[in-house]
Amino acid sequence: MAVKNAMTSDFLHSAYGGESMAHMRYLIWADMAKKEGFPNIARLFEAISFAERVHAGNHFREIGGDTADATVPAGAVFGVGKTVDNLQGAINGELHEVEQMYPVYLNAAKFQEEAGAQRSFHFALEAEKTHAALFKMAQDAARQGKDIELEAIYVCPVCGHTILNQAPDNCPICGAKKEFYVKF
Repeated sequence: MAVKNAMTSDFLHSAYGGESMAHMRYLIWADMAKKEGFPNIARLFEAISFAERVHAGNHFREIGGDTADATVPAGAVFGVGKTVDNLQGAINGELHEVEQMYPVYLNAAKFQEEAGAQRSFHFALEAEKTHAALFKMAQDAARQGKDIELEAIYVCPVCGHTILNQAPDNCPICGAKKEFYVKF
């Protein structure tokens, strides 16, 4: 097991489950946004879905060789509603991670001196802040019956940082170079 402490391991398992579910939920909600005539909001859901997969992958790698069964308690919104409602579900989930989940997980990993888990939780925490803001912007537009205006969405494949229109020279969260960003 790459993680020495059971509590940090449990938190990694839980975060992995939650990020995996968010990944799939956002893909499903992207389909609804397309059906409702919001192709750019759909792209935003798809891009952030990729970012959630990045987070899940980081957590999974930190779990390491632990192949035992694990109960994974992860909060989630279930179901599909109108795009405005799905965006609210996304905002609520991201804010839960930013305000509740990741600060606790990160502090536990620091206390238990789990450097890899600290990095994984930090990356997710910081990226989720941008996701919440982007979903709020999209919801404001959708409430007016409008799609968001954008050229492209860029996602850092190392930490999940997400930004509209142009990737930064270096990721503000993990330092990855601009050319590594994935364009949606």
